[in-house]
Amino acid sequence: MGDAKLVARIRRKYRSLRSGLDERMRRHWAAAEARDLGWGGVSAVAEATGLSRVTITKGLRELKQPARVRAAEAGRVRRPGAGRKPVTEHDPELDAALDALIDPLTRGDPESPLRWTCKSTYRLAEELERQGHPVSPRTVATLLHAAHYSLQANRKTREGASHPDRNAQFEYINGRVLAFQDRGQPAISVDTKKKELVGDFKNAGRTWRPRGEPEAVRVHDFKDDELGKAIPHGVYDLLNDQGWVSVGIDHDTAEFACNSIRRWWTQMGHRRFPRATKLLITADAGGSNNPRSRLWRLCLQGLADTLGLPVTVCHFPPGTSKWNKIEHRLFSFIANNWRGQPLVSVQTIVELIASTSTRSGLVVRAALDPKRYSTNVKVSDDQLATVRIKPHEFHGDWNYTIAPHRR
Repeated sequence: MGDAKLVARIRRKYRSLRSGLDERMRRHWAAAEARDLGWGGVSAVAEATGLSRVTITKGLRELKQPARVRAAEAGRVRRPGAGRKPVTEHDPELDAALDALIDPLTRGDPESPLRWTCKSTYRLAEELERQGHPVSPRTVATLLHAAHYSLQANRKTREGASHPDRNAQFEYINGRVLAFQDRGQPAISVDTKKKELVGDFKNAGRTWRPRGEPEAVRVHDFKDDELGKAIPHGVYDLLNDQGWVSVGIDHDTAEFACNSIRRWWTQMGHRRFPRATKLLITADAGGSNNPRSRLWRLCLQGLADTLGLPVTVCHFPPGTSKWNKIEHRLFSFIANNWRGQPLVSVQTIVELIASTSTRSGLVVRAALDPKRYSTNVKVSDDQLATVRIKPHEFHGDWNYTIAPHRR
């Protein structure tokens, strides 16, 4: 039985019994349930009943006493309402003082260094005592849980100021992709995955291994000059759920990105689209496929000439790269496939990428790109003038088509 179902079952049982139980009987019933559950029983019963772990543990001790001792103490039960009063009853202003410290908008004095560093219950207890509210760190934790607070990491969800034409560009890209797919033309999503250090470095995630025998990796993640780094550039076929990844070892440049697309076409694309008359590329607006990059446009011209196809490119607005399909339809599955496994060599990386699959039928192929790419390539005005680029009427800076030269 799962933890949630177990807690729910205990909660239902407790609610049906508690009206007929006095304080001592409740404690003993909870202790008996925890004892029967074994390891983790105290936590499960505490969560289900709201009784403290201290109370349940006390009940466990009492159950171990001889029957004559328990019988002698059976009549010693506190009257309703007896016992220690909640700290907030003695100090009604405590909740407001604590809330003022943790609320993200009104955390006390703006000049106080505690304002943004109050995660520790010890720090909170010290600050509350300084304000005239003596309280222990454990009580602070109890009050926070009662107010539905918990320690949480921050999450990357904010994208900054969005472009006024953001949604319109999304709709434009979607319309172009659908138009290409309806006509049986190739539409791909491209991007460069995060660079990976090659070697026996820690890789996030866990794998099944014999208990107590985790795979040993390096303590520090410093680049190994001999092994270097791997730069996976991906191409995702939006229609056929297929991916290609070129694993580079040098620099992420426009030439590297275009060569990756060219290899996808040679290895996979032309077989899937034998009657293709044009190609659509969706990409983000930075990195090696920056729409303002002269080299990117020149390399696209070379790609169009090699393929003999007009190449249309639609860029996602700045700050929205996570909407690129390749991120969550290809790269996420690659990361999941190699989780917890040190990427000890470039060949290991290539093999792990190529072995990626999903139940929905994702097919991935990968290959090493050993070529060296310079980051100091300058594109002259004369070279740029040879690019047969036609900006689209809507946001020509993001949407354009490059035609091949006639042969």
